[in-house]
Amino acid sequence: MDLRKLKKLIELVEEYSITELEVTEGEEKVRISKSIALTQTTAVIPQYQVPVPAEPAVNAAVETDSPDTPGLPAGHIVKSPMVGTFYRASAPGAKPFVEIGQQVKSGETLCIIEAMKLLNEIEADRDGKVKAILPENGQPVEYGEPLFVIE
Repeated sequence: MDLRKLKKLIELVEEYSITELEVTEGEEKVRISKSIALTQTTAVIPQYQVPVPAEPAVNAAVETDSPDTPGLPAGHIVKSPMVGTFYRASAPGAKPFVEIGQQVKSGETLCIIEAMKLLNEIEADRDGKVKAILPENGQPVEYGEPLFVIE
């Protein structure tokens, strides 16, 4: 391909705001690509996004009574705010944060959910007595899964 043809192709790319052009002529192949500088108005969106908690302590209590959730004792249900692993204590062999029958105050840590190597404390959002602890220690939990019943 001669220089005049190449020059004409480059002019076409610039004139019509083409970002890439590829021309094959017999055995010859030419590819012209124009890089675009990102400006403030251009948004770059990552292909994968991972939700990150805004705070280390997550308040996961949800206003729900057990008539909406069959098979659970009556009372306020604290649900999991994320997918992860449920832990009743801060370390293996340590004393659990709460026991059944224990009085808790709003803001008191009920458990930890480990998600992506981050430990997220789940706190009570109301004062009351722990009526039930639903998952077993070390058990995986899903988003919205009931964890505690507080009366």
